[in-house]
Amino acid sequence: MSTIGNETPQLRQGEEQPFQPREMNAVEYGRDYVQRLRGGEMGAVPGLIGLVVLVILFAILQSGFLSAYNVENMVIDGAPTIIMAMGLVFVLLLGEIDLSAGTASGLCAVLAAVLLVRHQVNWVVAVFAAGLLGVVIGASIGWLRAKVGIPSFVITLAAFLSFQGVTVIMVGGSGSILVTDHTLVALESASISDYMPIWAGWLMLAIVVLGYAVVKFRTLSKRRAAGLSTEPNSIALIKIAALAALGAVFIYYMGINRIITHTFLTSNQTSEGVPWIVPLMLILLFALTFLLGRTRYGRHVYAVGGNDEAARRAGIRVDMVRISVFVICSFLAALSGLVQLSSQAGVNSAQGGGNTLLLAVGAAVIGGTSLFGGRGRVIDAVIGGVVVEVISYGMSDLISGSNGPGWQQIITGIVLLVAAGFDAVSRRAGLSRQ
Repeated sequence: MSTIGNETPQLRQGEEQPFQPREMNAVEYGRDYVQRLRGGEMGAVPGLIGLVVLVILFAILQSGFLSAYNVENMVIDGAPTIIMAMGLVFVLLLGEIDLSAGTASGLCAVLAAVLLVRHQVNWVVAVFAAGLLGVVIGASIGWLRAKVGIPSFVITLAAFLSFQGVTVIMVGGSGSILVTDHTLVALESASISDYMPIWAGWLMLAIVVLGYAVVKFRTLSKRRAAGLSTEPNSIALIKIAALAALGAVFIYYMGINRIITHTFLTSNQTSEGVPWIVPLMLILLFALTFLLGRTRYGRHVYAVGGNDEAARRAGIRVDMVRISVFVICSFLAALSGLVQLSSQAGVNSAQGGGNTLLLAVGAAVIGGTSLFGGRGRVIDAVIGGVVVEVISYGMSDLISGSNGPGWQQIITGIVLLVAAGFDAVSRRAGLSRQ
């Protein structure tokens, strides 16, 4: 191949035109996206569609469903489920299950409460002890699964039962422990000093949108440099604008004084600003998303989840990856338990029991994480958790009386079954196209 001056290089006979990466336009991107959906790459699409449909439905049926008070309560009540679901995403990515996450969260919360109330330790020590217990639990479960070979279902079922018993013993005959430590309770309480200043909420939104935009365009730039197909800049700008718009609506809602619309609050209470649990969840979301999507460890998790034998032959330490996901899951379960402790301002002998775990697993699956392993993102836990809370609040307001909780569980179960069905169908479609 030769060139003369600034002329375009001429191809010799038999030479192929080198690949020239080209950015797709919006129409081409749309067609490519539809093809990927048909190929089984559903991701969070079913969860997002379900969320939009449910919000519109409940907003039409109930005039106050999208009130600032309801939105705040959905955020506060949904936080423990979402945080636990974030940890379960890691376990589900390997095609495993952790049935003990709910009771592990309760046990860790009870440990923190016992240290705070009965032993008068500093809240930092109590939180550290709870987190450390979560790590030990996860490491033990992971070791039994990876090294001994016991199925995770059996290990975590045994742990589920055992942790319930230990929790009852630790709480004692009183049946509950009241926690008054202001720092812990402030995380999800509703007193005047326990909300972010309104200006801080807007600053947080600006940082989130700017950070997302920087990461988005850097990713597009790297893909173009590597010769990979990329989405058009117009689509990226639409995503950034949508994030900014949704965030602005949320911050505005949280800036409304909820006393105005809910007069049953006492006259000396106020409820303005974003709850402190929101920045905590954002930090977890960004950190865990970075861990899964931008690190060697994250690539190893997806590789083991896709085909553990192929991953082992590629030199990946499959056992260590398997142990690590259970550690992450149990640590986040401990954090979820502490958030629940803050919300209740205490713990009880049934802490972490009931449908706590089932809602968290449902949140991860509804959001788009596959039960078969290899597919899922941390954001799936957030999307699914919001869906679960929307159903809970929508049905509780729509159906009054003792039948309300029953219908909540029925609808949540149906949504979970539909999400799992989408997962199975999309997986089959993907295999048939290989």
